[in-house]
Amino acid sequence: MHEPLHIHRILGGGPFAEAGKPSALARDDARGLIAVGGSVGDLQWGGRALNSWYGYRVGVYGLDDLRCRQLVRTRWPVLDLALHPHLPLLAVGTGAYDGGYLYEGELLIVDLEDGTTTSVLEGHWEVRRVRWREDGRALELVVAPPDDDADDAPETHGFAPVLERDDWRRVAPRSISYKDLTGPRVRASRRPEGAKQAARETLAALADAHGATWSPRRQVWAVEALDDGRVLAALEGTKLESWSPSGESQWSVPDPDGARELHISPDRTSAWVNVARPSRWAHGVGWEEVPGLVERVSLADGSTLDTVDAGFPAALAAGLDGRLALRDTRLERQNTRMTLLAPDGTRSAGPALGCYDSLNMYFGVRRSPELLFLQGGKKEYWKDQWVVAVDPAKREGRRPETRRLFPLDWDGKRSRRLTGGPAVRLAGSDGTGGALVHAGEIHVDRGPKADPAFVACRRFPDGAPRWVFPVDHPVTALDSDGDTVFAALLSGEIVALDAADGTVRRRAQLSVGGVPTVALSLAATAPGQLVLGTVDGRILLGELPPPQ
Repeated sequence: MHEPLHIHRILGGGPFAEAGKPSALARDDARGLIAVGGSVGDLQWGGRALNSWYGYRVGVYGLDDLRCRQLVRTRWPVLDLALHPHLPLLAVGTGAYDGGYLYEGELLIVDLEDGTTTSVLEGHWEVRRVRWREDGRALELVVAPPDDDADDAPETHGFAPVLERDDWRRVAPRSISYKDLTGPRVRASRRPEGAKQAARETLAALADAHGATWSPRRQVWAVEALDDGRVLAALEGTKLESWSPSGESQWSVPDPDGARELHISPDRTSAWVNVARPSRWAHGVGWEEVPGLVERVSLADGSTLDTVDAGFPAALAAGLDGRLALRDTRLERQNTRMTLLAPDGTRSAGPALGCYDSLNMYFGVRRSPELLFLQGGKKEYWKDQWVVAVDPAKREGRRPETRRLFPLDWDGKRSRRLTGGPAVRLAGSDGTGGALVHAGEIHVDRGPKADPAFVACRRFPDGAPRWVFPVDHPVTALDSDGDTVFAALLSGEIVALDAADGTVRRRAQLSVGGVPTVALSLAATAPGQLVLGTVDGRILLGELPPPQ
């Protein structure tokens, strides 16, 4: 049974947070509604990629209080919106170019009373414009050509059919044929010039009229809580920000791209952040991966204390003793580089672990004494992955050593492939090595399809399985308070598992004001107490309800 998470405080919230960065608006002052189409973005960077995710959505808000009444997720970007002149209906045009040949999308009809959403076109057509005529029977569209060969200028031109129905609330799914989408050829790009800027200005003005400030926030990739009650977060557009115990913003360090990883130093006075830069297109070369920025930031005021210029885009691993490793995340390099930082700041070259793949080899391990990584096979790097530790050099002048611990797949089945994911080390007792809890996805090459994802607890350091908990959605974040393992799923669910045997203690569906959201990051602060960073840029302080 799912119960709501008890949320005590929201940091970084504000009006229209659910919709993300706006792309289209539809407003009806008579009914007191505004619909906002937007995006919270793709969940990927050079070190990690989460599949099965569409970040596009439509939020419907009341003009009286700016509260979100309804949230609809869409498969393609939202290009246009239109509220029906008489009925409680919203038409949504979505679509995008697939990058190679096709223009795809759909026409959605959203019922604002019963909450249903119906995709009414047969096939996938990019819908660039939607407009209701005053009679409410006719819906004017502009659809893109289906592919590059269907028109000489598919990016700037489309076709303008008019659809007529007596009752749009009764239109069946996929019932409008491609034959109904014929119409005159018109000039129509995907979005008119300045439309996105106009949407931003409208939302800012509405927020200001209600005594609030609108500033789009997205993707809180890492959160941490300090012993004094402060909360730290790394997110899109921000290297690091600090919130006081009472919930006020203390300082924020802006960045065009923002940090994706955050590791606090053992003395709790500074933190390492990893700013990932997007790939760039170089003429004659193609897409190039850009080195990121790894900085040590003061937790007193956000000032920069140290910078590491590794020369390559990196994913971080940190040890409880203050050691830090920067692993090269470039796919094409067979012997990717690594830079190690000792607790005193000394730099050295680390071992080459082979090719890195953001879909398969991300391994973000919290609370670990060791520097842990995934290392792929020599022939097929995405298969036969092992959990390995990089240990300090035994003698001065020697390179650090790689210690193979155990296979990522505890069953060793050749017909399936496991991916990496978030992980957390559990401390041992009576001199034992404790355990490693890790999550990932399962891809089956042949035979019956298995559960798509998992959380597994492995004895450390030999990897013997203690328990495995199957889940039906990818795990975005993991942490533990020592007694309970907390897993955030891409579905928005939070699951609490007994660390000893993997049994379910509690389950909760994450929502804010009754509107669902998804946790991208998670930190356990006290028994049952959580800090969660969401895909829509908010930070939630809450707790799971006690078991019944």
